[in-house]
Amino acid sequence: MKMNLDDTEIRVLGCLMEKELTTPESYPLSLNALVSACNQKSNRDPALSLTEAEVLRCLETLGSRGLARLTTTGGRVAKYCHSATDKLQLATPARAILAELMLRGPQTVGELRTRGERMAEFSDLGQVEAVLTELRQAAPPFVIRLPRQAGRKEQRYAQVFAGVPDFPPEEELVEQEVPEKPNERRAPARGRARPAPGNERVQLLETEIGSLRNETAALRREVEELLAQFA
Repeated sequence: MKMNLDDTEIRVLGCLMEKELTTPESYPLSLNALVSACNQKSNRDPALSLTEAEVLRCLETLGSRGLARLTTTGGRVAKYCHSATDKLQLATPARAILAELMLRGPQTVGELRTRGERMAEFSDLGQVEAVLTELRQAAPPFVIRLPRQAGRKEQRYAQVFAGVPDFPPEEELVEQEVPEKPNERRAPARGRARPAPGNERVQLLETEIGSLRNETAALRREVEELLAQFA
């Protein structure tokens, strides 16, 4: 099942999943509460300013996909809830991780644990990694691991409800200069010419960028082939 949701539909679904876990006493949400959640300034990236009409359109699309519905509470105010628990067979930790990725974009394992604990308890990073593995191995996958960015140690994860994301251009590798101690100068090596520092840095960057490009291309092919099986 291929979702192909747009960014605003993902924001609405992410808000419904988030509020179910953070404020269960006020869930399901009225349209007004859902609009406020979508336009919330905290725990959102990017910040949006959606209207009631735009949120209603998103709810209609999500409803047609079986991901959201109008509740039959019998009250005068219509309220809405998500259907991800039943439709996608997602447990609470998985919904928390997905909601966080929907609301803030790609993140590392450490960021997901810290930010996701407001929705579900994670004992350690290993538990978050286990949930991410489960989401990556779903058919089709809900999450992919992005290529490592130049100059960064940890890889980030992204949800794919809008399809495979466009990978940003490789970032320049920023080298930190090691300051020399006062009155200390390095003696040049004897017996061979020392390469120019600028040339060394260019070679390192070219090697790093070439490796990242190969990794990105391989990952994109792998994910697109997997998603195509379930289109």
